[in-house]
Amino acid sequence: MKKKVIVSGAYGFLGRYAARALNAAGYEVYALGHGGWPAEEYSKYGIFRWISSDITYESLCSLDLSGEVHALVHCGGGSSVAYSVEHPSLDYKKTVESTLAALEYIRRENPSAKFIYPSSTAVYGVCPDEKISTGRRTNPLSPYGYNKAAAELMCESYNKNYSVSCSIIRFFSIYGEGLKKQLLWDACEKIVKCVPGEDAVFYGTGGETRDWINAADAASLIVMAAGSAGGYEILNGGSGIKTTISESVSLLIAELEKYGITGRGVKFNGMVKKGDPFYYWADISGALKLGWKPGIDFKTGVERYVRWYVNECGAR
Repeated sequence: MKKKVIVSGAYGFLGRYAARALNAAGYEVYALGHGGWPAEEYSKYGIFRWISSDITYESLCSLDLSGEVHALVHCGGGSSVAYSVEHPSLDYKKTVESTLAALEYIRRENPSAKFIYPSSTAVYGVCPDEKISTGRRTNPLSPYGYNKAAAELMCESYNKNYSVSCSIIRFFSIYGEGLKKQLLWDACEKIVKCVPGEDAVFYGTGGETRDWINAADAASLIVMAAGSAGGYEILNGGSGIKTTISESVSLLIAELEKYGITGRGVKFNGMVKKGDPFYYWADISGALKLGWKPGIDFKTGVERYVRWYVNECGAR
């Protein structure tokens, strides 16, 4: 009999990748979250049953899986620094309250299940240009980061007080086919819409660094965490390689040129958006010890992303 897992927030970008990877690993996947999703669509992601609902204790109970769940992967919650700045109370509800509901569901209905929480590097805040270990003191800047940190504290509390097994994965810059927001999407949009001979303008200096992790690799780390021993752990999810924003955009331009999108330049305005960090670079030693390793290098990932983008948008 297949082990059963729940993916909350499975309608979202990471949730879809996680559901598909868990199904491929042999799990029977149940899911819930926002989104009207017909069976012929959600089944493409390996989901056996889908409920469109807020993530609450009651909605989780409606899956009727008490005592049967191996793991709950909580992909629900806020996903945007800008949104959290504009709507801090709503971001708190989406991130913190939904995490509490999921943990309480495990405590009361599936106490032997493992809780996997995809968190964010936003909990680290400002960091120097060096690898960031999970032992680094958290120092969030934005409401988004504070809410992620609050959700992590709930995980720690439920582990210490109720012995709920938890794996927190602080993902760095996740990207991949299907992502229609954040840097790579926004950069493609700017470059494509820019008049040939002119510059596409970006925030920052270009010297900012990111540690890119393909969504397929992020999902495989979630699967690895689902199968690991119980207890409490914090992992970094990244490639362990830093790439400047300037280098990232240059790779995009080079790939877009293969599709006839040429003659665009790049300019950085030197302005920093509120809540945006300068340096992010992951120490992934903890994840590597599980036997996981990233399989898609950034150049290959950008090639795949641009191919998807062009097919999706018809940009030529």
